[in-house]
Amino acid sequence: MVFLFWYSWYEMSKILVTGNAGSGKSTLARKIAISNGLPFFSMDKIVWQERWQKPSADDILRKTNELIKKDSWVIDGVSFEVMAAADLVIFLDFPRRVSFWRTTKRNYKYLFRSRPELPPHCPEILIIPKLVKIIWNFPGKVKPKLLERKMLQNESFIHITSNEELKEYLSSHHI
Repeated sequence: MVFLFWYSWYEMSKILVTGNAGSGKSTLARKIAISNGLPFFSMDKIVWQERWQKPSADDILRKTNELIKKDSWVIDGVSFEVMAAADLVIFLDFPRRVSFWRTTKRNYKYLFRSRPELPPHCPEILIIPKLVKIIWNFPGKVKPKLLERKMLQNESFIHITSNEELKEYLSSHHI
């Protein structure tokens, strides 16, 4: 069961939606941004360049710091810098099979073109093997670090582990 904390959206002007590839981060982040009149940003535009090239770690950190200095935002992605700056973190923690299924559906649509939250020339077909590896390794490599951070952020960390919890969260916040 998801534990919902009483707070006002007006007090939450910096929101991170994080989780595995294909967990629904972008979809949820966009919904929250639209329903609360907050700007939406995707870490994908920071951590990827054209043709799925990785920028330098310094470039990623510089662009991330520029982004989190803004007055308000809803960001989707995995970033501990963003997490530390967020008023609220929503962790979509679905089983691998859910991430694989959702990624497969998304890949079909964007197989030969870039998704809106990506830089140009990043068709899904070019990253499928890497995406499989990311999804497979997430529970063992990234999830423990996210949950470790949860201990530091406690009340401003929402951990959603099922579609039912997500629906409950969305309906309780009128999203």
